[in-house]
Amino acid sequence: MKIIVPMAGRGSRLRPHTLTVPKPLIPIAGKPIVQRLVEDIAKVAGENIEEVAFIIGDFGSEIEKSLLKIAEKLGAKGSIYHQNDPLGTAHAIKCAEASMQGDVVIAFADTLFRADFQLDKNSDGVIWVKSVEDPSSFGVVKLDNSGFITDFVEKPETFVSDLAIIGIYYFNSAEKLMQEINYIMDNDIKNGGEYQLTTALENLRAKGAKFTLGKVNDWMDCGNKNATVETNSKILGYEKEAMNKYPASAVIENSLIISPCFIGENVKISNSKIGPGVSLGNNTVIVNSNIENSLIQENTKINHGNLSNSMIGNAAQYYGIAREISLGDYSVLDFQSK
Repeated sequence: MKIIVPMAGRGSRLRPHTLTVPKPLIPIAGKPIVQRLVEDIAKVAGENIEEVAFIIGDFGSEIEKSLLKIAEKLGAKGSIYHQNDPLGTAHAIKCAEASMQGDVVIAFADTLFRADFQLDKNSDGVIWVKSVEDPSSFGVVKLDNSGFITDFVEKPETFVSDLAIIGIYYFNSAEKLMQEINYIMDNDIKNGGEYQLTTALENLRAKGAKFTLGKVNDWMDCGNKNATVETNSKILGYEKEAMNKYPASAVIENSLIISPCFIGENVKISNSKIGPGVSLGNNTVIVNSNIENSLIQENTKINHGNLSNSMIGNAAQYYGIAREISLGDYSVLDFQSK
């Protein structure tokens, strides 16, 4: 099996954090979002992963190397493809056509999930869905009495279903999917000005393909700061036992750590209360602070912070007062000097 990961989007809703790091590589509880995603898919698939293909923008050679290492950790071949123009979900998959062979999972890298089902490989495909309150912002599916999908509807203006497609799909024949993607692109068939994967899915269904559901227990978004901080807290909770083990290089003095928290290598904490729901990246220093439900990246310094629901990037500095903040990489916010 192969995993295809389109991730060329700019992540503009998560700025300033995505100005320097692509959103799928932002660490959640110590691991990049995209690494957690492919590891979770591998668990659900229940078999060895042959290849992980990443479809990216102009992220640079260092980012590409880090993505290839993620594939290597799964024992898989890593491949890099580029999507230079944002022409839709079907177009993104077209960019990785050379890897679209055999059975594949396609996973868009801005979401994480928890699920306990196994893939039904007797069907032509499996579509991961989650019931939502407002389906108008999503692609949704309709079902027949046997549980097979009868319709794919992109962002319905009137209610047709509350089963939202979360952006993860299994296909037992990548070649058949590519035939439909090539058809809609060759004939310039667009929805909302873009080539949509749901159009290809609807064409496959109309030709007799049987798609079943993969229902997830939890669907965690990383679209903006608040959602990303919430996802970090949820992942810490799911992995609470592992998160209670801090590295020997961490120095914790006169401080209280309330589980669950992730503490990175060479972190220094003094005279502080940390947690619950806090991730501290490598080499971060926390002094005289109270931090809960927050995501702090690497090489950052915080002094007299009283932070909640906050996200602070890499190599940042915060000296201040009680505050909910979103502070990007290499930024300095100093209230003590005023």
